[in-house]
Amino acid sequence: MARADTGPDPIDVHVGLRVRLRRKALGLTQQSLAEALDLTFQQVQKYERGANRISASTLFRISQVLEVPVSYFFDGLHDPAKVAGERFAQVYDTVLQDLLLEPNGPALAEAFLSIRRRGIRKSVTDLVRAIAANDEAGQVGNEADDPSASGRAAAE
Repeated sequence: MARADTGPDPIDVHVGLRVRLRRKALGLTQQSLAEALDLTFQQVQKYERGANRISASTLFRISQVLEVPVSYFFDGLHDPAKVAGERFAQVYDTVLQDLLLEPNGPALAEAFLSIRRRGIRKSVTDLVRAIAANDEAGQVGNEADDPSASGRAAAE
């Protein structure tokens, strides 16, 4: 069945996201990955966005450079042969990927995991939830929360 041209295929986007996640976990730049694959960094960008499909041979070479099995890039995709109850695990896999792709995500995760006492971990979690709820509650426009606003006010 042919797909209507509605943008990148979700599987290509997922594979690209997994390439980006692993590249960043290894501390590689798009340029360094591109050089290892004899590609341009723009091509790596397109792969990571899912804008261009990755051929089987290129995916195999990427798996070698990133030191993971080819199956790694498909982890988290819906597998119709698996039990439907795994949806719960998929949601958390996506949350972890999103966290690790954020600029401060890996540092936040490592710092949190270095806290040994369960009570302190709970307090940190409660604090982050409170900050997130406050952020969602529309604190936009409140200059007291915007450190750059005081600088602008002084300059005016």
